[in-house]
Formats: sequence, structure tokens, C-alpha cells
Amino acid sequence: MNGIGNANRLARVVIVGGGTAGWMAAAALVRFFNDGQRTVTLIESDAIGTVGVGEATIPPIRSFNAMLDIPEAEFLRETRGTCKLGIEFVNWGQVGDRYFHPFGTYGQDLHGIAFHQLFLREHARSGGAGDIGDYSMSTAAARMGRFARPAAGAQSLVNQIAYAYHFDAGLYAAYLRRLATRQGVTRIEGQITKVSRNGESGDVESVTLDSGSTVAGDLFIDCSGFRGLLIEDALETGYEDWSHWLPMDRALAVPSRNPGPPDPFTRSTAHAAGWQWRIPLQHRTGNGHVFSSAFMDEDRARDILLANLETEPLGEPRALRFLTGMRRKAWNHNVVAIGLSSGFIEPLESTSIHLIQNGIARLFALFPDNPIRPLERDEYNRGMRELFEDVRDFIILHYKATQREDSAFWRYVRHMDVPDSLARKMALWQHRGRVFRENAELFTAPSWIAVMLGQNIWPDMHDPIADTLDESKVAAAMAQMRAAYRDIADKLPVHEDFLRQSGSWNEVASPIAPAQAVNV
Repeated sequence: MNGIGNANRLARVVIVGGGTAGWMAAAALVRFFNDGQRTVTLIESDAIGTVGVGEATIPPIRSFNAMLDIPEAEFLRETRGTCKLGIEFVNWGQVGDRYFHPFGTYGQDLHGIAFHQLFLREHARSGGAGDIGDYSMSTAAARMGRFARPAAGAQSLVNQIAYAYHFDAGLYAAYLRRLATRQGVTRIEGQITKVSRNGESGDVESVTLDSGSTVAGDLFIDCSGFRGLLIEDALETGYEDWSHWLPMDRALAVPSRNPGPPDPFTRSTAHAAGWQWRIPLQHRTGNGHVFSSAFMDEDRARDILLANLETEPLGEPRALRFLTGMRRKAWNHNVVAIGLSSGFIEPLESTSIHLIQNGIARLFALFPDNPIRPLERDEYNRGMRELFEDVRDFIILHYKATQREDSAFWRYVRHMDVPDSLARKMALWQHRGRVFRENAELFTAPSWIAVMLGQNIWPDMHDPIADTLDESKVAAAMAQMRAAYRDIADKLPVHEDFLRQSGSWNEVASPIAPAQAVNV
């Protein structure tokens, strides 16, 4: 193959920073590129605390683990993980509202007509269609606290289940560190004190550590967190601020004891100037309050967080500050920013780890030779921008699609202008309930439908194509679907029982003091 085994190969890959992003990158890179001709080195310092991204994820994380040949049961045991069928949202449309954003699909299309259009027709005509969640296998199982894996080839509605994980982000990074170092990643302990650049090309040539040693590289991956040690401090890439659309800029996080068996879903509860997450693990519950400092001070946010815990906290809340947005370039010169160094979108839909995963996969697809061609770099930046903007728009939707007027914060987000790309999607939905997935957009139609209907945004009309099917036959088919989802969910194992029976439960897990990371 052209470029393999020749002098143009980029032989030395250096990862700056550990944590979830650094060790995900290291574990993936060493698996494919450490062939005796290319080396992977990771520099991190135990003296520098990390920001743990994720505790909740979305289904593509399963593909990443499978790529690394990580057995699911072992992964869940090692990270004290649980399964996740979606997110329950409380108080988002109006105070007192509750809806579920499931992984997977809604119902079954009939004669090529989208199921949700038939649902909208039945809802408008008779009001007897029930809740959209009644037609989701993942929602039905979550409501009963039950879980089962889809079975390949089986003719069952269980195969409509899609799932992700909750896990301890610090334990996941430690697991990947063990895996990566066994497979050949060289880990260097130390803090970087100097970044040296080539005088002609401007590329980073090496970094100097506090020990005085120097680490040279051909390609550098910046996983140094919000600071962006290479991408920003050294290369001055610039940052695009999205806080006018997403004014959250603070988070407080604290673990608490489990109130009972872990639910197979995340919960997001909206408060006066933000929202609170609840993430059930095997050994504890992760909690946090994401809020806007322009509308609420930290003391008040802390009081709200602690007042809404179900059990006693396992430590003091830890604070995190951030600015929602993205680097103007995720790949600049010979530096690729992955994780928080590339940008940050609040964790409302659990996308932080997916942004890491996608950045790694995109780098694989465009992995360069020497010299790095601008074409590859530009394509990487184009794709990452599209992904960040897609996620941004979907998160903004949750705030814009509200009827709340009970605080200055909710009045602001309800009436704010939104990006044209989101305004177009909302207008198409409002007219006839139409949703179109563009390019490689992360969130598919069921996700948009879940949030729109869950937050009381009903279309003015349904698509007229839905009127071509017989009303009585459609009503009967929908009643049959509702009953089938409910009956099958009732036969699934309780979530904790599934974890134990599948060998995924860590029998020695117990409540622990909070890690140094703040999980977002």
C-alpha cells in the first residue's frame, strides 16, 4: 500500500494528557499503529487532576469497545457500569412534565409511511393513540426497570432495544490505561514546561518536561483538557463561543449512595437556571447541577443540588467552569485536539465521549503521511465542525422548545434566536411533523421526535400521506403494538438481575469517596 513502510511514514505519535480522552486515543492507536515502525507515547501527570467526561454515554460507545475487543461483562465489572436505555427529562416543557428520550425506534412503519406520522394522525383524530413512548421497546423496558440485550437474528421486538452505558469515567480511563500499556503504549509521567515548534513549518517538534527530558514527535494529539496546551497555548488556534445559545458555564458534581437497584436510564431534571443529572452506577449514583452563572450564583446552585439528592452525599460537591463552543480548528499544523481541548458541549445528551470517539475514528480515516497534506486536515476539520454543530443544535432544542416562563433563565432561552439550521428543522416539524437527517447527523428522527413531542411541540398538521391508510386498520395495528411492547417488557429481567446473571456485576463494589475528577 502506498505510504506503508516508507520514509514518509509518521512514525512517532505523542499524546499529551491522559484521562478518558487520552487513554481512549492511546488504546485505539496502539491497536492499529504500533507495528514496530510506529510508536505511541502518552504524557500525563498524576499531579494534575483530570475532568472525567461522561458517566453516561450513547450507543456508539459499544462499537468503540468492540473495536478494542473489550468484553462487555468485563468492561461493566471493571467500571462499575450499568446499562442505559435513554434519558428521562423532568420539568423541561413545563414544570411537572416528564418524558423519555429512548434509544432505538418508535413503532413500525406501515406501507412505507413513517410511524410517527400515523401516530400524529391518530392523536389528532381520536386522542386515543396514547403516549409516543408506548411504542418504544426501550421506553417500555425503562419504565419497568427492566433490560435485555437485542438478540441477533431473533424475531422479537426486543431487537428494537438500543442501549449504551453508565460507568465511572475514572475507572474507564484506568482500564484503558492498563489495556494500552500492555499493548505497547509508552507512558511518561511529567508536566510539560515547554513546547518547541519548527521555525519554518510552525509544526510542533517536541515538548520538554519538568524533569528536563524532551519528547519529540511527528503527530501530536492534544488531550490536555480545557486548557488546550498545544492546540491553543502553543498554536493559538482560537475558540468559537456558543454561550449566547447555551449559557450554561458551571457544573457542581457529587456522588451519593444508591437509593436502590440502579435504573437503566439517566435522569435530567430542569431547575430554575439549569438542570440536574442523575446517573446510576453499581456502587454509587452520580449527581450534578449544570447551571448558568449569569442567572444563578454557585451557593444557590449548590443548595439546589444537595436538596434534590435522593440519599446522603459521599463527599462535598466539586466545581467545574467551562465555556460552550469549539476550537476554530480541531486539527492545526501537526496537532489534533481530541476531547475537551477540541471544544465542549454541555452533557445534557451524554455526547462528550462520543465526540472523543468520533474524533479518533475520523483521525484513523484520514491518518496522514509526512508531510501532512492540507486536504486531509481540512476534511477532518470540516467533519468535526459538522458534528459539533449537529450536537449543538440538538442541545439548544431542549431549551428553545419550552413553555416555561417562571424564571429569567427560562424566559431568555425560550425567546432567544437560534442557529438557522435549527430554526429550519423546527419549522419543518411545526408545519407537518417532518424530520430529515442530514449528512452523517448524530441524532436520528426518533430523537428529534422524542424531544419535540415530549416538550409539547405538536405539529400544526400531519403529513397528508398518512391519510392514505385505513383509519380503523391503523388504530387496530397501533393498539396491538402498544400491547406487544408492554407485554414483552414485562417479561424482561430486572436490570440488576440482568447484570448479575450476565457476569457484569462487580460483587465487591461498594460506595466510595468521590474521585478527583468532576464527571460531566
